[in-house]
Formats: sequence, C-alpha cells, structure tokens
Amino acid sequence: MRRIQVEVSGEFEAPADRVYRILADYRNGHPAILPKAYFKELSVEGGGTGAGTIFRLTMNSMGAILEFRQIVSEPEPGRVLVASEVDGDVVTTFTVDPRSPGERSHVRIQTEKGMRPRLIGRIEALPIPGLLRRIYRAELDQLAAYVAVEKA
Repeated sequence: MRRIQVEVSGEFEAPADRVYRILADYRNGHPAILPKAYFKELSVEGGGTGAGTIFRLTMNSMGAILEFRQIVSEPEPGRVLVASEVDGDVVTTFTVDPRSPGERSHVRIQTEKGMRPRLIGRIEALPIPGLLRRIYRAELDQLAAYVAVEKA
C-alpha cells in the first residue's frame, strides 16, 4: 500500500524536556496547542500522560467532521512520542531534540497515512499533504506561544 507522508518542524525558545512534557500531556498541554480551526475536541479515555494514553480526537477537515481514536507510545521516552490510530493506519510522530545549549529545542511532527487503492487514493492524496502542513504549522505556532506564556 502506498503511503502519504507529511513532515513539518520548528525551533523553540524552550528546553526540549519542557516541550516534550507539553506534547505528552494529553489532558492539558497537548489540547492547548491544537488549532481550534481544525480540532474540535480531544478527550482522554485512559491515561493522560505519555505511553498508554488513549484519546479521541475530533477534527474538521475540508468540511467533514472526522474522529480518530488513538493510542500513545514512547519509543524513545523524552524524545519521541507516537500517536497511532487504534482502528486505522494514521500514525503521527512528535520528535523533540535539544538545541544549543539546552535552552532551545527542535520539534518535528510527521504523519503517515495509507492511501486507498486506485484513482480514489490518488484524488484523496492531492489535498492531504498541504492541509496537514497548514495544520501542523499552526500547531507549532501555538506551541511557541504556549511555551512563551508558560515561561513568563
């Protein structure tokens, strides 16, 4: 199966461990950085911080309301956080790396999604990368604002 892959990254004036804690906090931190124009709700079903968290995400995408149920894993705790769709094939990875000298961080958001076969898959694949890049840039902007307010 062919896959769509989208990646966006940014640098932040905050230590990597603090940025990672925000991303891994699905009760308060992560919901606070989701752009409201695209994300309607994030509700935690189990856990709430890092690995083992299960949550539902309601999203407005191109006029359609989509719901994803995801489970979180931490292949590299403190650096890599992965939200995988429970009954689907959407996987979003957040990677946080420290930058000089520990007061800055680099965040990468990467999503992979399987394409449906034949023509419908090719048609579907046209708007998805651009849309996800816009969403993730907005999310990174909100993350930057959140760490700036939290720092003050």
